[in-house]
Amino acid sequence: MKSFGLARIGRDVEIRNTAQGEPVANLALAFTYRNKGEKCTQWVEASLWGKRAEALQPYLKKGGLISVTIDDVHIETYQGRDGQGTKLVGRVFDVELAGGG
Repeated sequence: MKSFGLARIGRDVEIRNTAQGEPVANLALAFTYRNKGEKCTQWVEASLWGKRAEALQPYLKKGGLISVTIDDVHIETYQGRDGQGTKLVGRVFDVELAGGG
């Protein structure tokens, strides 16, 4: 499943490398929408891979607005301090800078 829209970046993006040396950036993205007149926010944990991750890192700062398409969107479960939880995750397919914070 693909998802697209405007999102705010929730934290500054940092690059890490896989064991094979491939760069990857993890993004916390906040999508805002209206549900029955109420403003809601859906958080998505997304990853951006390769040279694009390295090239875009200086511009992907907390509060920035981006237009993004996310591929392979799915729900993952995790074990947190307060017990088990779920989160929405995906891989960035396309990204464009849309504005500052």
